[in-house]
Amino acid sequence: MIRFLLLSLWLGFHPVHVSLMSIDYSPDDKAFNMFLMVYFDDFLLDAGLGTEEDNNLDFSGSNEHVKTILTDYVNEKVRITVNGDPVKAELGTMSLSDNELRMNLSFGSADRVRSVNVKNTILTSIYNDQANMLIVKVNDFEEAARLTALETEKTFEIQ
Repeated sequence: MIRFLLLSLWLGFHPVHVSLMSIDYSPDDKAFNMFLMVYFDDFLLDAGLGTEEDNNLDFSGSNEHVKTILTDYVNEKVRITVNGDPVKAELGTMSLSDNELRMNLSFGSADRVRSVNVKNTILTSIYNDQANMLIVKVNDFEEAARLTALETEKTFEIQ
């Protein structure tokens, strides 16, 4: 939790090119909860949005078209496999304030999680100095990683 707070404080200094993601396994639900924060102006650039029509999109959290755009964006830019099986995230809630786009997503899993592989290419094709901060928590296992434009992928072996 302290790492998360420190990373959140560090993220407050935009224009660094950074995103923050946490992936937490819930054994009761046999599912993962994922939090993703990316700066909104960077998201628009990375998602190829910015036309006059795009400027009228409602990012308040209730627009189904926007939810589809965000879900597709995350599943295109973030590839996750659990025990070698690819999973797709579903957007639950989202919010936009102070140029921070925050998303809560979820995806199902197996009873026993042995490995989690995350490939995160958010903004890596745009910024050479992009840092995609990642925390994975499964039961008693917790590990953080810094993914970059040169190193976009990390596998977490769960004991």
